[in-house]
Amino acid sequence: MRTGENRKYTMEYLDKLSESKRRWLSIIITGIISGLLTVWGIYGIGEYGMALFILTPIFIGFGSTVFYGYKRKISRSEAIQIGYQCLGIFTLGLIACAIEGLICIVMAAPIGILFTWIGSLLGFTLIKKTPTSTPSALLILLALIPLTSFVEKEIKPDLTSVTTSIIINADPITVWKNVIEFPQLDEPTEFIFKTGIAYPINAKIDGSGIGSVRHCNFTTGSFVEPVTVWDEGKLLRFDVDEQPAPMKELSFWNIDAPHLHDYFVSKKGQFKLTKLQNGKTLLEGTTWYYHNIKPAIYWRQWSNLIIHKIHNRVLEHIKKNSEKK
Repeated sequence: MRTGENRKYTMEYLDKLSESKRRWLSIIITGIISGLLTVWGIYGIGEYGMALFILTPIFIGFGSTVFYGYKRKISRSEAIQIGYQCLGIFTLGLIACAIEGLICIVMAAPIGILFTWIGSLLGFTLIKKTPTSTPSALLILLALIPLTSFVEKEIKPDLTSVTTSIIINADPITVWKNVIEFPQLDEPTEFIFKTGIAYPINAKIDGSGIGSVRHCNFTTGSFVEPVTVWDEGKLLRFDVDEQPAPMKELSFWNIDAPHLHDYFVSKKGQFKLTKLQNGKTLLEGTTWYYHNIKPAIYWRQWSNLIIHKIHNRVLEHIKKNSEKK
């Protein structure tokens, strides 16, 4: 009796071990393919786009589900679980190999989680209804990832503007003096600036009038801003000739990811001052920029939020200095 029970438990253990091996093999194969495609897309093609942020998570969910569930029973919950396990290991691989830092992973997490879920459901549905077509679907998805990167690389980004305003209890001329240059700002209290996002620390100007050069100094370097419009007390407009990296990645390693260079580009900016009837001044700061990271509709939410935070930091500092008695 004991021998029969032992054999039963042994077979159950072997069955579980076999499933465990298959699960991890599915995750490892999918993770390696996804990692190679990611490195090729970033460093080979030079594109951060839908192939990376949408198609790759879909493949992670789809591939791991198909490899694990092909010609065997798999539940919907198992499919989603294995997809997220693969996504987690893939993400750890990006961090461990110094391909991406923590803050960028956090920013990409919402769409990564969503499209991995979609990929897992697609894989589950396909192997359940038409299992013979899964290899072809897998190959098509694999081919789409680099193909999409090549196509996206030729799409020119749109210029976007972000405007932030504040009312200051001072006349425009007083405010103007604190706009063209301002002293050292206090250390930021906002959480977002403690994650590695670059933030302004002071501003200096060489000369006055059109042709003068303003230097807005950030924690990662300086924006070099030649003045194109100088209407004292009303409007200061400038181009951006040089700019520093938009962030310093949070990582155990010194990461110099390609997206830190020429993927988030500030083109010009301005400060507009409007005299109000009560003797106060409406100060509006505007930045025109573009980024080469897609899908733009998603990443624009992050970049607009960050620019507003930067604007607010500068405008509050100008307000504080302008209202000093």
